[in-house]
Amino acid sequence: MRHVDVLIIGGGPAGISAAIWCKRLGIDCLLLEEQSQLGGQLFNIFNEIVDYPGMRTKNGIEMQREMVKHFVEMDCLYEVNTKVLFIDERSKTVKVKKQAKKQEICYTYLILATGSSQRKLGVSGEQQMIDRGEVYSASADGERLKGKTVAIIGGGDRAFEGAHLLSSKAKEVYLIHRSTRFKAREQYVERVISNPGIKVMTDTEVTAIHGNRHVTSIDLESKNKEYKNLLVDAVLIRLGVAPNVDLIKGKVATAQNGLIVTDDVHQSSNPFIYAIGDACTTPLFSSISSSAGQGTIVAKHISSLLTES
Repeated sequence: MRHVDVLIIGGGPAGISAAIWCKRLGIDCLLLEEQSQLGGQLFNIFNEIVDYPGMRTKNGIEMQREMVKHFVEMDCLYEVNTKVLFIDERSKTVKVKKQAKKQEICYTYLILATGSSQRKLGVSGEQQMIDRGEVYSASADGERLKGKTVAIIGGGDRAFEGAHLLSSKAKEVYLIHRSTRFKAREQYVERVISNPGIKVMTDTEVTAIHGNRHVTSIDLESKNKEYKNLLVDAVLIRLGVAPNVDLIKGKVATAQNGLIVTDDVHQSSNPFIYAIGDACTTPLFSSISSSAGQGTIVAKHISSLLTES
């Protein structure tokens, strides 16, 4: 059985940072990534990144290239296309699958940098829409949605910013939210509400998405139990994110919102398991820079523990 001092699950900015620091500190470390490339959610950022100190990039893909270049130049050990199947926290082993082959890896310390995923509506037709590739970015897909009728579901910054961006391209934009209270910043709300090209529908939920080859309409239900079918060409779901913590559920303490509970050095309730990035950070405070910083903290802390032992 293979053994490493530190095993990192997740190849986004948090995991990359932790691995770079482990390498710098001389720690035997291996990073596992399920996808074919490192970078995590950087592939989903299409706007310019201006708030990461010392690195200004036109989008997440450009930042991904820079981060991975640094990672590879540091000669960090990693494996992509590797799916983690099970974590046995008692024996401190992880079962993984790569190219149909299964193996076990034993660790001294485990760092979870598993990130988060977009929350789903959980209604009929949603997964079929996703499987058809009808997943849009308001900033990158303006031309694809030009002249279309678009429904944006959500009440946060991304929903309102998306509605504003698409209002100059789409034929009609509907912003649909289940309550009358919005989480979006006030300036975003004011900008959307005052835009005649955007219709805001509150106290309304989407109950189904229709369309065989492409989206054709959605079913709506109001708080007053009024039902309506709305003809649309595209649906953008902006309900926020949920932490990817299924692998560790019931094995470490998690908060009501699903985030892994950690202390000031990002140690979980299990002294050999740490969490960094979106797996443990409230979405309001999540950022590329904070994720990278958390990776640094954990690597330095584990280094001190290994030195003492």
